[in-house]
Amino acid sequence: MESSVRETLNIRFTFVYLTLLFAILYLLQTLISHRLILGCQSVTLKKNPPLPLRFSSDGKFKILQVADMHFGNGLVTRCRDVLPSEFDGCSDLNTTRFLRRLIDEERPDFVAFTGDNIFGTSAADAAESLFKVFSPVMESRLPWAAILGNHDQESSMTREELMTLISLMDYSVSQINPAEDPSSPANGRMAVDIDGFGNYDLRVNGPPGSHLANSTVLNLYFLDSGDRATVNGFRTYGWIKESQLRWLRGVSQGLKEKKKDSNQPAAAEFITRRAETPSLAFFHIPVPEIRQLYYKEIVGQFQEGVACSAVNSGVLQTFVAMGDVKAVFIGHDHTNDFCGNLDGIWFCYGGGIGYHGYGRAGWPRRARIIVAELGKGEKAWIGVERIKTWKRLDDEKMSKIDEQVLWDWNS
Repeated sequence: MESSVRETLNIRFTFVYLTLLFAILYLLQTLISHRLILGCQSVTLKKNPPLPLRFSSDGKFKILQVADMHFGNGLVTRCRDVLPSEFDGCSDLNTTRFLRRLIDEERPDFVAFTGDNIFGTSAADAAESLFKVFSPVMESRLPWAAILGNHDQESSMTREELMTLISLMDYSVSQINPAEDPSSPANGRMAVDIDGFGNYDLRVNGPPGSHLANSTVLNLYFLDSGDRATVNGFRTYGWIKESQLRWLRGVSQGLKEKKKDSNQPAAAEFITRRAETPSLAFFHIPVPEIRQLYYKEIVGQFQEGVACSAVNSGVLQTFVAMGDVKAVFIGHDHTNDFCGNLDGIWFCYGGGIGYHGYGRAGWPRRARIIVAELGKGEKAWIGVERIKTWKRLDDEKMSKIDEQVLWDWNS
Protein backbone atom coordinates (compact mmCIF):
# COMPACT_ATOMS: atom_id res chain seq x y z
CA MET A 1 0.00 0.00 0.00
CA GLU A 2 2.72 2.44 1.01
CA SER A 3 4.64 1.52 -2.14
CA SER A 4 1.61 2.27 -4.30
CA VAL A 5 1.13 5.72 -2.73
CA ARG A 6 4.82 6.57 -3.26
CA GLU A 7 4.57 5.53 -6.91
CA THR A 8 1.47 7.71 -7.41
CA LEU A 9 3.24 10.73 -5.86
CA ASN A 10 6.29 10.19 -8.08
CA ILE A 11 4.08 10.16 -11.15
CA ARG A 12 2.40 13.40 -10.07
CA PHE A 13 5.74 15.11 -9.33
CA THR A 14 7.07 13.98 -12.70
CA PHE A 15 3.99 15.39 -14.43
CA VAL A 16 4.31 18.74 -12.62
CA TYR A 17 8.05 18.85 -13.35
CA LEU A 18 7.56 18.17 -17.05
CA THR A 19 4.72 20.71 -17.26
CA LEU A 20 6.92 23.38 -15.63
CA LEU A 21 9.83 22.50 -17.93
CA PHE A 22 7.69 22.78 -21.06
CA ALA A 23 6.29 26.09 -19.79
CA ILE A 24 9.80 27.49 -19.32
CA LEU A 25 10.86 26.32 -22.78
CA TYR A 26 7.77 27.91 -24.31
CA LEU A 27 8.52 31.23 -22.60
CA LEU A 28 12.12 31.12 -23.81
CA GLN A 29 11.01 30.38 -27.35
CA THR A 30 8.20 32.91 -27.65
CA LEU A 31 9.24 35.79 -25.42
CA ILE A 32 13.00 36.15 -25.15
CA SER A 33 14.72 33.79 -27.57
CA HIS A 34 15.29 36.59 -30.10
CA ARG A 35 17.27 38.45 -27.47
CA LEU A 36 19.52 35.48 -26.75
CA ILE A 37 20.56 34.86 -30.37
CA LEU A 38 23.43 37.02 -31.60
CA GLY A 39 23.69 38.42 -35.11
CA CYS A 40 20.06 37.87 -36.13
CA GLN A 41 18.97 41.48 -36.43
CA SER A 42 17.33 42.33 -39.74
CA VAL A 43 19.74 43.77 -42.29
CA THR A 44 18.69 46.80 -44.33
CA LEU A 45 20.47 47.25 -47.65
CA LYS A 46 21.01 50.67 -49.19
CA LYS A 47 18.58 51.45 -52.01
CA ASN A 48 20.38 52.72 -55.09
CA PRO A 49 18.99 54.80 -57.97
CA PRO A 50 19.39 53.65 -61.57
CA LEU A 51 22.93 54.46 -62.64
CA PRO A 52 24.65 56.05 -64.42
CA LEU A 53 23.01 59.44 -64.13
CA ARG A 54 21.67 60.36 -67.53
CA PHE A 55 19.69 62.91 -69.52
CA SER A 56 16.04 62.14 -70.04
CA SER A 57 14.70 61.16 -73.45
CA ASP A 58 13.69 64.80 -74.11
CA GLY A 59 17.35 65.82 -73.96
CA LYS A 60 17.21 67.60 -70.59
CA PHE A 61 18.84 67.07 -67.20
CA LYS A 62 17.27 69.06 -64.36
CA ILE A 63 19.03 69.70 -61.05
CA LEU A 64 17.45 71.07 -57.88
CA GLN A 65 20.04 72.91 -55.76
CA VAL A 66 19.17 72.99 -52.06
CA ALA A 67 21.31 75.33 -49.96
CA ASP A 68 21.50 75.91 -46.20
CA MET A 69 18.69 73.82 -44.75
CA HIS A 70 20.06 74.36 -41.21
CA PHE A 71 17.88 71.56 -39.83
CA GLY A 72 17.81 71.10 -36.06
CA ASN A 73 15.61 68.61 -34.21
CA GLY A 74 12.41 68.83 -36.24
CA LEU A 75 9.08 69.94 -34.80
CA VAL A 76 10.61 71.48 -31.65
CA THR A 77 13.12 73.63 -33.57
CA ARG A 78 11.60 77.03 -34.22
CA CYS A 79 11.92 79.26 -37.27
CA ARG A 80 14.10 82.36 -37.49
CA ASP A 81 13.45 85.61 -39.34
CA VAL A 82 9.82 85.08 -40.34
CA LEU A 83 6.90 87.49 -40.02
CA PRO A 84 5.13 87.54 -36.62
CA SER A 85 2.03 86.13 -38.31
CA GLU A 86 4.08 83.16 -39.56
CA PHE A 87 5.94 82.32 -36.36
CA ASP A 88 3.36 80.23 -34.51
CA GLY A 89 3.66 76.64 -35.63
CA CYS A 90 6.72 77.38 -37.79
CA SER A 91 9.53 74.84 -37.34
CA ASP A 92 12.07 72.67 -39.16
CA LEU A 93 9.08 70.92 -40.71
CA ASN A 94 8.52 74.01 -42.86
CA THR A 95 11.93 73.30 -44.42
CA THR A 96 11.16 69.66 -45.29
CA ARG A 97 7.66 70.65 -46.44
CA PHE A 98 9.17 73.19 -48.87
CA LEU A 99 11.62 70.55 -50.14
CA ARG A 100 8.71 68.21 -50.88
CA ARG A 101 6.87 71.01 -52.70
CA LEU A 102 9.95 71.71 -54.82
CA ILE A 103 10.32 68.06 -55.80
CA ASP A 104 6.62 67.79 -56.67
CA GLU A 105 6.61 71.05 -58.64
CA GLU A 106 9.83 70.69 -60.62
CA ARG A 107 10.25 66.91 -60.92
CA PRO A 108 14.06 67.16 -61.05
CA ASP A 109 16.33 64.41 -62.30
CA PHE A 110 18.83 65.01 -59.50
CA VAL A 111 19.07 66.97 -56.23
CA ALA A 112 22.30 68.67 -55.06
CA PHE A 113 22.60 69.75 -51.41
CA THR A 114 25.29 72.40 -51.04
CA GLY A 115 26.06 72.33 -47.33
CA ASP A 116 24.85 73.38 -43.87
CA ASN A 117 22.33 70.59 -44.20
CA ILE A 118 21.98 70.52 -40.42
CA PHE A 119 22.65 73.29 -37.92
CA GLY A 120 25.06 71.42 -35.66
CA THR A 121 24.56 73.48 -32.52
CA SER A 122 20.78 72.92 -32.72
CA ALA A 123 20.91 69.21 -33.64
CA ALA A 124 21.08 66.94 -30.59
CA ASP A 125 21.86 63.86 -32.71
CA ALA A 126 23.51 64.53 -36.08
CA ALA A 127 22.54 61.18 -37.62
CA GLU A 128 18.89 61.52 -36.64
CA SER A 129 18.75 65.08 -38.00
CA LEU A 130 20.35 63.98 -41.30
CA PHE A 131 17.79 61.22 -41.80
CA LYS A 132 14.97 63.68 -41.08
CA VAL A 133 16.17 66.44 -43.38
CA PHE A 134 16.99 64.12 -46.29
CA SER A 135 13.78 62.10 -45.88
CA PRO A 136 11.85 63.97 -48.65
CA VAL A 137 14.47 63.21 -51.30
CA MET A 138 14.88 59.60 -50.16
CA GLU A 139 11.11 59.11 -50.28
CA SER A 140 11.10 60.54 -53.83
CA ARG A 141 13.66 57.88 -54.92
CA LEU A 142 15.57 60.52 -56.87
CA PRO A 143 19.36 60.32 -57.08
CA TRP A 144 20.93 62.97 -54.86
CA ALA A 145 24.30 64.13 -53.60
CA ALA A 146 25.46 66.36 -50.76
CA ILE A 147 28.49 68.23 -49.53
CA LEU A 148 29.14 69.80 -46.14
CA GLY A 149 29.03 73.43 -45.04
CA ASN A 150 30.66 75.05 -42.03
CA HIS A 151 27.95 74.06 -39.49
CA ASP A 152 27.27 70.37 -40.21
CA GLN A 153 30.02 69.01 -37.95
CA GLU A 154 29.07 71.08 -34.88
CA SER A 155 26.82 68.33 -33.47
CA SER A 156 27.79 64.73 -32.63
CA MET A 157 29.72 63.59 -35.74
CA THR A 158 32.96 64.56 -37.47
CA ARG A 159 33.02 65.66 -41.11
CA GLU A 160 34.35 62.27 -42.19
CA GLU A 161 31.61 60.47 -40.24
CA LEU A 162 28.95 62.75 -41.73
CA MET A 163 30.06 62.14 -45.33
CA THR A 164 30.34 58.40 -44.66
CA LEU A 165 26.75 58.29 -43.40
CA ILE A 166 25.46 60.48 -46.24
CA SER A 167 27.14 58.21 -48.82
CA LEU A 168 25.31 55.19 -47.32
CA MET A 169 21.82 56.71 -47.31
CA ASP A 170 19.12 55.55 -49.71
CA TYR A 171 19.46 56.84 -53.31
CA SER A 172 22.53 58.92 -52.39
CA VAL A 173 25.36 59.02 -54.95
CA SER A 174 27.55 61.08 -52.63
CA GLN A 175 31.14 59.99 -52.08
CA ILE A 176 33.50 60.50 -49.16
CA ASN A 177 36.42 61.26 -51.47
CA PRO A 178 37.76 60.09 -54.86
CA ALA A 179 39.15 56.56 -54.79
CA GLU A 180 41.94 57.16 -57.30
CA ASP A 181 44.31 59.94 -58.26
CA PRO A 182 43.49 60.85 -61.90
CA SER A 183 47.00 62.26 -62.41
CA SER A 184 48.74 58.95 -61.61
CA PRO A 185 49.60 56.52 -64.44
CA ALA A 186 46.66 54.42 -65.61
CA ASN A 187 48.59 51.19 -64.97
CA GLY A 188 49.34 52.14 -61.37
CA ARG A 189 46.42 54.13 -59.96
CA MET A 190 47.08 55.45 -56.46
CA ALA A 191 44.69 56.53 -53.73
CA VAL A 192 44.27 60.28 -53.92
CA ASP A 193 45.76 62.44 -51.16
CA ILE A 194 43.22 65.23 -50.79
CA ASP A 195 42.06 67.68 -48.15
CA GLY A 196 38.54 67.53 -46.72
CA PHE A 197 35.68 65.08 -47.10
CA GLY A 198 33.15 65.18 -49.91
CA ASN A 199 35.34 65.78 -52.98
CA TYR A 200 34.06 63.83 -55.98
CA ASP A 201 32.75 64.15 -59.51
CA LEU A 202 29.65 62.61 -61.07
CA ARG A 203 29.30 61.88 -64.77
CA VAL A 204 25.99 62.35 -66.59
CA ASN A 205 25.44 60.26 -69.73
CA GLY A 206 23.28 60.98 -72.72
CA PRO A 207 19.64 59.86 -73.13
CA PRO A 208 18.77 56.15 -73.07
CA GLY A 209 18.87 54.51 -76.47
CA SER A 210 20.86 57.33 -78.09
CA HIS A 211 24.43 57.13 -79.41
CA LEU A 212 25.43 59.17 -76.33
CA ALA A 213 23.88 56.70 -73.88
CA ASN A 214 27.34 55.44 -72.86
CA SER A 215 29.14 58.77 -73.12
CA THR A 216 29.67 61.47 -70.50
CA VAL A 217 28.06 64.67 -71.78
CA LEU A 218 27.98 66.63 -68.49
CA ASN A 219 30.23 66.48 -65.44
CA LEU A 220 29.40 67.58 -61.89
CA TYR A 221 32.21 68.52 -59.47
CA PHE A 222 31.55 68.50 -55.71
CA LEU A 223 34.08 70.08 -53.35
CA ASP A 224 34.56 70.44 -49.60
CA SER A 225 35.20 74.14 -48.90
CA GLY A 226 35.87 73.43 -45.22
CA ASP A 227 34.47 75.09 -42.12
CA ARG A 228 36.69 77.34 -39.98
CA ALA A 229 40.44 77.91 -39.82
CA THR A 230 42.98 80.16 -38.13
CA VAL A 231 45.35 82.11 -40.38
CA ASN A 232 48.08 84.29 -38.87
CA GLY A 233 46.22 84.29 -35.57
CA PHE A 234 42.89 85.31 -37.07
CA ARG A 235 39.78 83.15 -37.43
CA THR A 236 38.43 82.84 -40.95
CA TYR A 237 36.28 80.54 -43.04
CA GLY A 238 37.66 77.48 -44.78
CA TRP A 239 38.80 77.35 -48.40
CA ILE A 240 39.44 74.87 -51.20
CA LYS A 241 43.03 73.63 -50.89
CA GLU A 242 45.72 73.03 -53.48
CA SER A 243 45.33 69.23 -53.21
CA GLN A 244 41.69 69.62 -54.25
CA LEU A 245 42.58 71.90 -57.16
CA ARG A 246 45.24 69.41 -58.29
CA TRP A 247 42.61 66.66 -58.27
CA LEU A 248 40.22 68.90 -60.25
CA ARG A 249 42.82 69.55 -62.92
CA GLY A 250 43.49 65.82 -63.20
CA VAL A 251 39.82 64.94 -63.64
CA SER A 252 39.31 67.71 -66.19
CA GLN A 253 42.33 66.61 -68.22
CA GLY A 254 41.19 63.00 -68.07
CA LEU A 255 37.78 63.91 -69.48
CA LYS A 256 39.40 65.80 -72.38
CA GLU A 257 41.68 62.88 -73.21
CA LYS A 258 38.78 60.45 -73.04
CA LYS A 259 36.82 62.53 -75.54
CA LYS A 260 39.80 62.70 -77.92
CA ASP A 261 40.16 58.94 -77.78
CA SER A 262 36.48 58.36 -78.56
CA ASN A 263 36.00 56.59 -81.88
CA GLN A 264 32.22 56.36 -82.12
CA PRO A 265 31.32 57.13 -85.74
CA ALA A 266 27.79 58.20 -84.80
CA ALA A 267 29.20 60.73 -82.37
CA ALA A 268 31.57 62.35 -84.88
CA GLU A 269 29.59 65.58 -85.12
CA PHE A 270 29.39 65.77 -81.34
CA ILE A 271 33.14 65.25 -80.91
CA THR A 272 34.03 67.80 -83.57
CA ARG A 273 31.82 70.54 -82.19
CA ARG A 274 32.60 70.05 -78.49
CA ALA A 275 36.21 70.42 -77.39
CA GLU A 276 35.43 69.47 -73.80
CA THR A 277 32.65 68.05 -71.66
CA PRO A 278 30.94 71.02 -69.95
CA SER A 279 31.03 70.87 -66.16
CA LEU A 280 29.21 72.42 -63.21
CA ALA A 281 30.75 72.83 -59.74
CA PHE A 282 29.07 72.76 -56.33
CA PHE A 283 30.53 73.87 -52.99
CA HIS A 284 29.44 75.82 -49.93
CA ILE A 285 31.67 78.80 -49.07
CA PRO A 286 32.04 81.46 -51.79
CA VAL A 287 35.41 82.46 -53.25
CA PRO A 288 36.74 85.99 -52.49
CA GLU A 289 36.28 87.24 -56.08
CA ILE A 290 32.50 87.12 -55.68
CA ARG A 291 32.78 90.43 -53.81
CA GLN A 292 33.62 92.02 -57.18
CA LEU A 293 30.10 91.27 -58.40
CA TYR A 294 28.73 94.02 -56.16
CA TYR A 295 29.94 96.42 -58.87
CA LYS A 296 28.83 94.33 -61.86
CA GLU A 297 25.57 93.38 -63.49
CA ILE A 298 23.92 90.46 -61.72
CA VAL A 299 20.62 88.57 -61.88
CA GLY A 300 19.04 88.36 -58.44
CA GLN A 301 19.71 90.14 -55.15
CA PHE A 302 22.98 91.02 -53.40
CA GLN A 303 21.74 91.68 -49.85
CA GLU A 304 24.63 90.80 -47.54
CA GLY A 305 28.41 90.84 -47.48
CA VAL A 306 30.24 87.87 -48.96
CA ALA A 307 31.39 85.72 -46.03
CA CYS A 308 34.43 84.01 -47.55
CA SER A 309 37.89 82.97 -46.44
CA ALA A 310 40.73 85.42 -45.99
CA VAL A 311 42.75 82.99 -48.12
CA ASN A 312 42.45 83.15 -51.90
CA SER A 313 43.64 79.74 -53.05
CA GLY A 314 43.14 80.35 -56.78
CA VAL A 315 39.87 78.51 -57.38
CA LEU A 316 38.65 80.96 -60.03
CA GLN A 317 41.98 80.90 -61.88
CA THR A 318 41.94 77.09 -61.81
CA PHE A 319 38.42 76.94 -63.26
CA VAL A 320 39.35 79.41 -66.01
CA ALA A 321 42.46 77.42 -66.92
CA MET A 322 40.54 74.12 -66.96
CA GLY A 323 38.04 75.56 -69.44
CA ASP A 324 35.24 73.07 -68.81
CA VAL A 325 33.49 74.69 -65.81
CA LYS A 326 30.61 76.82 -67.09
CA ALA A 327 28.85 77.62 -63.80
CA VAL A 328 29.42 77.29 -60.05
CA PHE A 329 26.69 76.92 -57.41
CA ILE A 330 27.26 77.93 -53.80
CA GLY A 331 25.44 78.68 -50.54
CA HIS A 332 26.49 80.09 -47.15
CA ASP A 333 25.17 83.66 -47.54
CA HIS A 334 21.45 82.99 -47.17
CA THR A 335 20.03 86.31 -48.38
CA ASN A 336 22.17 86.48 -51.50
CA ASP A 337 20.47 84.69 -54.39
CA PHE A 338 22.15 86.24 -57.42
CA CYS A 339 24.13 84.97 -60.39
CA GLY A 340 27.10 86.94 -61.66
CA ASN A 341 29.82 86.34 -64.25
CA LEU A 342 33.51 86.27 -63.38
CA ASP A 343 35.97 85.71 -66.24
CA GLY A 344 33.37 83.85 -68.29
CA ILE A 345 32.14 81.62 -65.48
CA TRP A 346 28.80 82.15 -63.74
CA PHE A 347 28.71 81.99 -59.94
CA CYS A 348 25.22 81.49 -58.50
CA TYR A 349 23.92 81.47 -54.94
CA GLY A 350 21.20 78.99 -54.10
CA GLY A 351 19.36 81.29 -51.67
CA GLY A 352 18.67 79.80 -48.24
CA ILE A 353 15.90 77.20 -48.02
CA GLY A 354 16.07 76.51 -44.27
CA TYR A 355 13.63 78.08 -41.83
CA HIS A 356 15.96 77.62 -38.85
CA GLY A 357 18.75 79.43 -40.68
CA TYR A 358 18.83 83.21 -40.74
CA GLY A 359 16.94 85.01 -43.49
CA ARG A 360 14.80 88.10 -43.90
CA ALA A 361 11.25 88.35 -42.59
CA GLY A 362 8.88 88.74 -45.53
CA TRP A 363 11.51 87.49 -48.02
CA PRO A 364 10.44 83.95 -48.98
CA ARG A 365 12.83 81.04 -48.62
CA ARG A 366 13.96 79.81 -52.04
CA ALA A 367 15.88 77.22 -54.04
CA ARG A 368 17.58 77.13 -57.43
CA ILE A 369 16.81 75.00 -60.48
CA ILE A 370 19.48 74.25 -63.11
CA VAL A 371 18.67 72.68 -66.49
CA ALA A 372 21.18 71.43 -69.04
CA GLU A 373 19.74 70.94 -72.54
CA LEU A 374 21.20 68.88 -75.35
CA GLY A 375 21.38 70.24 -78.89
CA LYS A 376 20.06 68.33 -81.90
CA GLY A 377 22.00 67.66 -85.05
CA GLU A 378 20.51 66.49 -88.32
CA LYS A 379 20.12 62.94 -87.05
CA ALA A 380 21.01 62.79 -83.36
CA TRP A 381 21.80 64.61 -80.13
CA ILE A 382 25.09 66.54 -80.28
CA GLY A 383 25.89 67.30 -76.64
CA VAL A 384 25.02 70.08 -74.20
CA GLU A 385 23.79 73.14 -76.06
CA ARG A 386 22.52 75.34 -73.25
CA ILE A 387 22.47 75.66 -69.44
CA LYS A 388 19.62 77.61 -67.83
CA THR A 389 18.59 78.45 -64.28
CA TRP A 390 15.77 79.98 -62.25
CA LYS A 391 14.55 80.07 -58.66
CA ARG A 392 11.40 78.88 -56.88
CA LEU A 393 9.98 80.71 -53.87
CA ASP A 394 8.16 79.16 -50.93
CA ASP A 395 5.06 81.25 -51.39
CA GLU A 396 1.48 80.33 -52.19
CA LYS A 397 2.14 80.07 -55.93
CA MET A 398 5.65 78.58 -55.77
CA SER A 399 6.68 81.60 -57.82
CA LYS A 400 9.29 81.12 -60.54
CA ILE A 401 11.70 84.07 -60.81
CA ASP A 402 14.94 85.23 -62.46
CA GLU A 403 15.07 82.74 -65.33
CA GLN A 404 18.26 83.16 -67.34
CA VAL A 405 20.65 81.39 -69.69
CA LEU A 406 24.03 80.76 -68.06
CA TRP A 407 25.80 79.22 -71.04
CA ASP A 408 24.97 78.68 -74.69
CA TRP A 409 27.34 76.87 -76.99
CA ASN A 410 26.28 79.03 -79.93
CA SER A 411 27.12 82.35 -78.26
